[in-house]
Amino acid sequence: MNWKTLTSDEQLTEINEASAHQPIVIFKHSTRCSISSMAKSRLERAVAPTGLTFYYLDLIAHRDVSNKIADTWRIPHESPQVLLIRNGVCVYDESHNGIRMEEIEEKAASL
Repeated sequence: MNWKTLTSDEQLTEINEASAHQPIVIFKHSTRCSISSMAKSRLERAVAPTGLTFYYLDLIAHRDVSNKIADTWRIPHESPQVLLIRNGVCVYDESHNGIRMEEIEEKAASL
């Protein structure tokens, strides 16, 4: 998995703009949660589909960015959580044990 680290509000603007050209995945991870660690491990063991950019947010270190994500895309905060952004809109989100690379790939392919 080739994660881009998400650490600032400014990157959310970049993500919105980039999502006009390709789908963007944001994975919100709690370093204190075993379910979050399991979801992250499951994503990292899977083959990442081509044409997607994956961002990783340590929401313990950057809770302000996590809050901004919830505000920007009007998605209630959960942890762990994955969001799929396309054309500036969150077109899919999932949390906890529902986070699976196969489903992310399927949703991205349907865009």
